[in-house]
Amino acid sequence: MQKTSGMEGLNVLVVDDDHEIVDVIEIYLKNEGLNILKAYDGIEAIEMLQQNTIHLILMDIMMPKLDGIQTTLKIREKNQIPIILVSAKGEDTDKIIGLNLGADDYIVKPFNPLELVARVRSQLRRYVSFSSDFGQKDDVVECDGLVVNNTTKEVAVDGKKVRLTPIEYKILYLLMQNQGRVFSIDEIYERVWNEPSFNAENTVAVHIRRIREKIEIDPKKPKYLKVVWGLGYKIEKA
Repeated sequence: MQKTSGMEGLNVLVVDDDHEIVDVIEIYLKNEGLNILKAYDGIEAIEMLQQNTIHLILMDIMMPKLDGIQTTLKIREKNQIPIILVSAKGEDTDKIIGLNLGADDYIVKPFNPLELVARVRSQLRRYVSFSSDFGQKDDVVECDGLVVNNTTKEVAVDGKKVRLTPIEYKILYLLMQNQGRVFSIDEIYERVWNEPSFNAENTVAVHIRRIREKIEIDPKKPKYLKVVWGLGYKIEKA
């Protein structure tokens, strides 16, 4: 009997040059009710994305023709769907590089299939929540030219729209809703990722840096998103 996950019918693109790994991942994700599309290099992945509605990409880093890093960069030029990178490398530097380039999560081979499924479901829940409109009225928060509309999920700085990934948006919206309040790294992680914080410093710091690059005129001298050394982050209250 097939499980129900609440994510039934969503499309996941699995990208890996190892056909056996793709087939194994397909079995586990199909058991969650997900539709699986398959590609075996970065070029195929981009073509599949152009031809289909994709809700999440699970992609190996080491691939022929176009690797996972370059493919992530290409995808992020036009699309903000969740990307989970898969690699045999487990060093923190590789994880940070992947996150810096726009990936939403990172999992190391050999992986536990149940962990992989859990990460896919977690990213899809956030993406579906991010993409849906909630409530009947605009839910807008502002701070000196920075505007976040939680109904349309739009962000603008001085009238110019800014494109954020779902996780970046959720971090910014959390801080914007609580202007002047300092959130620790653990608080941010647990509220946004909805799971216990464990060694979350690098993950949160990378996403904060990416948000600053998008909303600040000078990310090194931020106007909005401030660090409170030893405590955490806050949106400076106007």
